[in-house]
Amino acid sequence: MNPVGKPGKSGSLMPVEQALARLLEMAEASRIVERERLPLAQVQGRVLAQDLVSTLDLPPWPNSAMDGYALRMVDWTGEPLPVSQKVFAGQAPDPLQPGTCARIFTGAPVPAGADCVEMQENAEVQADERVRFTQALTQGQNIRPQGQETTVGELILPAGTQMGPIEQGLAASLGCAELEVVRKVRVAVLSTGDELIEPGQTLGPGQIYNSNRVLLCSWLQRLGCEVVDAGILPDNLETTRTRLGELKDVDLILSTGGVSVGEADFLGIALREEGELTLWKLAIKPGKPLTFGHFRGVPVIGLPGNPASTLVTFALLTRPYLLRRQGVMDVEPLKVQVPAGFDWLQPGNRREYLRGRLESGRATIYKNQSSGVLRSAAWADGLVEVLEGRTLVQGDSVFFIPLSEVLS
Repeated sequence: MNPVGKPGKSGSLMPVEQALARLLEMAEASRIVERERLPLAQVQGRVLAQDLVSTLDLPPWPNSAMDGYALRMVDWTGEPLPVSQKVFAGQAPDPLQPGTCARIFTGAPVPAGADCVEMQENAEVQADERVRFTQALTQGQNIRPQGQETTVGELILPAGTQMGPIEQGLAASLGCAELEVVRKVRVAVLSTGDELIEPGQTLGPGQIYNSNRVLLCSWLQRLGCEVVDAGILPDNLETTRTRLGELKDVDLILSTGGVSVGEADFLGIALREEGELTLWKLAIKPGKPLTFGHFRGVPVIGLPGNPASTLVTFALLTRPYLLRRQGVMDVEPLKVQVPAGFDWLQPGNRREYLRGRLESGRATIYKNQSSGVLRSAAWADGLVEVLEGRTLVQGDSVFFIPLSEVLS
């Protein structure tokens, strides 16, 4: 057991930036090294295990950026030119005959000898089918040079890139049918508390439906993780130890609730007795009682049980940790600076993340910011960051994190 100092004393809250740095440091030290080779169509959301290096020039030859006419500048004196050939995309043209032009279409290879393409809108076809150009011409115009996008041996996507539709399309343009990716992170998700029951069951006295596990399992799947649904842990220490011990083949145990200092917080007790606590209690609101530790060598992140706290701490701390375990370097979400559309007159001693949305370019917030209100996040399209000790009036600048930045 290797606990962190004396967690829980007043004034010992860890700043958000420090907590994230510690989590990323530990994720870096336990990167997943196993990889698998998958068809290109199946790598959506996965992380590249090795650099993608170009094996060809793109485009492979100079090609036309317009429908129009290819010509040699030295042949044009202002007089109309005869058309010697037509060149369609997918064809190999003949060299351009001196003193002529070639009808050419977008994407078609430029004939050898041509050094200019004029768009058809600036060309007039005469009665004798010669072509007169009505605008001044410049060498190289409307020609995409060979290797404009990539050249042989150029690094295109580094290892650690999370693959999306654009990255898949880029790999396809290089002729890649398969890619080597990091294997999925295996995450066991569990909830704690006798008060929790599953949706569809009848509520008893003091019971509530378990929303956190559904939220997290769905979110993890969107992140490309392999999810092990470990169900609900009852408030029993021996059962907690047994169930945690059964999860030895996962990369992370992700729990909600049960990591505070209460008598019934058996997950926290189990970690203290048979593992280690590395992080505990952060200067964040909602989400102060986040825990990171290990149980018999398996990393454990304990998220607070209140739904909005679960959402905020997963989005800002757990998601970056999971991405870094797979080798992704750019793991923090985009923040945009916008004017506040609300007043915030009571400064706090923790970094606050308010559920909000943009209306007419201003950040507005949900009327009820309780950590138990998940409806606030369904209404919102982002998180509004309020720094420690700060007050706001309408028009002051705040950072806004779109939910779209953290949901995948």
